[in-house]
Amino acid sequence: MRWLDHREPLPESLRGAIIALGNFDGFHRGHQAVAGEAIKWARETGRPAIVATFDPHPVRFFQPDIPPFRLTTLEQRQELYLAAGATAMLVFHFDAELAGTTAEDFVRGLLHERLGVAGVVTGEDFTFGKGRGGNLEVLRRIGAECGIECRAMPAVMEGGAPISSSRVREALTAGDPQLAAQLLTRPFAIRGIVTHGDKRGREIGYPTANLTIEGYLRPRFGVYAVTGRILATGQVLKGAANIGIRPQFDPPKELLEPYFFDFSGDLYGQEVEVSFEHFLRPEAKFDSLDALIAQIEADCAQARELLG
Repeated sequence: MRWLDHREPLPESLRGAIIALGNFDGFHRGHQAVAGEAIKWARETGRPAIVATFDPHPVRFFQPDIPPFRLTTLEQRQELYLAAGATAMLVFHFDAELAGTTAEDFVRGLLHERLGVAGVVTGEDFTFGKGRGGNLEVLRRIGAECGIECRAMPAVMEGGAPISSSRVREALTAGDPQLAAQLLTRPFAIRGIVTHGDKRGREIGYPTANLTIEGYLRPRFGVYAVTGRILATGQVLKGAANIGIRPQFDPPKELLEPYFFDFSGDLYGQEVEVSFEHFLRPEAKFDSLDALIAQIEADCAQARELLG
């Protein structure tokens, strides 16, 4: 699958594409509806289908000190877009130049001249351009002048409210990964390289794979039943994981520490994706190491039962 940069002209073979236009960070059911319409339209007309995203997220550009909130990495998005049927992923690199691009220049200069798109699909509430000066009406008006056809998809509803990335984040920070998975159509997952830690888990009989959380949203800190996937081999594992600051040990350090059941291989240096299936309990500090070990045993038993 092609990974395209908005600052570069598209290959001739990809000009005339239908593009799903949005940020699509979580690629939840609402995002999937927009992308699905673009892919369907592209197939009906024999055109390439491109799903766009912005990196960094515009909110991160304008508020660089805001806490981490990303639901996916670019690599995860690329895989999700490919699985949906897209021909390519287009990354709009959000910098000062793009932030200062007017809505008209975005449509005429970028979509029409540089990218040569034939059609655009967005959500009904999509805004773009300097100061959010562009909306669906502006996109349709300027697009018509450039020969770009535009379609819009209504919000996908769940529980009487639109599905949004904000709702997914709220579910995760509330410790409800199952609601988040219902909105996303898959569990929220953190991907990272397994690094060496202080070996505390190994010392007490529960060796963990240590992953830094980096720019991901922090779900509610605590212990979860998880599944893991080793990207190099595709092997799927089941386990229990702590995400948080490890209050039992000093110094406090944010980590994701999955313990995978019935696995004895070496994961150091490998890329692993950990999916959050069920929230078990908040983080806690125990009076003794024996009390901690007893709780870990109980956590693992509960996780095994929940994961089947």
